[in-house]
Amino acid sequence: MPSVRTRWTERTPAGRRPGGTAAGDFPPLQRAQIVALACLEPVAKGLHITHWTSQDLARQAVADGIVDTISPRTIRRILDEVDLQPHRTRYWRTARLDATFKERAEKVLWCYGNAGPLARRGVWTVAVDEVPNLQVLERDPIRRAIPGAIEQREFEYTRHGTVNLLLFLIVHTGRMEVAVEVKKDAAHDIRALRAFRRRHRGLHGVFLIQDGDPSHTAGDTQDYLAGCRGWWRPRLTPAHASWLNQAEMLVGAFGYHYLRRGSWDDRGAFIAHVLASGPEYNRLYAHPFEWTWTNPQMRQWFASHAH
Repeated sequence: MPSVRTRWTERTPAGRRPGGTAAGDFPPLQRAQIVALACLEPVAKGLHITHWTSQDLARQAVADGIVDTISPRTIRRILDEVDLQPHRTRYWRTARLDATFKERAEKVLWCYGNAGPLARRGVWTVAVDEVPNLQVLERDPIRRAIPGAIEQREFEYTRHGTVNLLLFLIVHTGRMEVAVEVKKDAAHDIRALRAFRRRHRGLHGVFLIQDGDPSHTAGDTQDYLAGCRGWWRPRLTPAHASWLNQAEMLVGAFGYHYLRRGSWDDRGAFIAHVLASGPEYNRLYAHPFEWTWTNPQMRQWFASHAH
């Protein structure tokens, strides 16, 4: 009979461990002081650590005389009450809120708000985003999930080069098209745009939403777009505000279903997989992304945040 490890913990009627201290045992002033401490950078206390852990905060709260003693577990409970997580971080980029931001955002949001009526007139709104330098990885073996055990993937992998993907999102339907680019530059961007136009030559035009990547703003790209006599109607998202590009949501959705957990033994197999996956995504998952940020909301937000 296999050994089974168990842990038995006696609980008091109040739900805490014997000899422990619950967050509610500390008065509001002390809890507020602990929250204020967690909001400080550690350097303010003469420490060189880059961020607080619950152990650090418990030690510092005692050193500052806030409490006589407190456990890291109680620190976590106090912070959880105010949804404060000093141990976590995420990246973001600050958009420059100026007249250019407002002008570009208004044009992009107008396209989203009118995508349906425009499509009925033969003009699509299409958002574009890249997945550059995507590594083609082979992991062998992959042990698929069985009852009682999750999927296991080999930690080591073999690289088979990189691939650049360009994803087109047709906003009013949520359907996608994908192009595989050998290189991420203006020449290959123009080639993908030409191929898209050939596939949809019956349209009267396309509002093309994209970020300010150099391949999109290069002189050759601008000359090509201008030479199409208004068929392409480019709309750039503001600098550091690519979150206004709905195609970023497509990249996330497509990657989740088709790229995240795959394994490919060569670059050609990966490309074949991607090209076959686009139609399947459209059949199984495509739908217009929910987008509720309108121009009036953007203007109100801009007025309250711009300096």
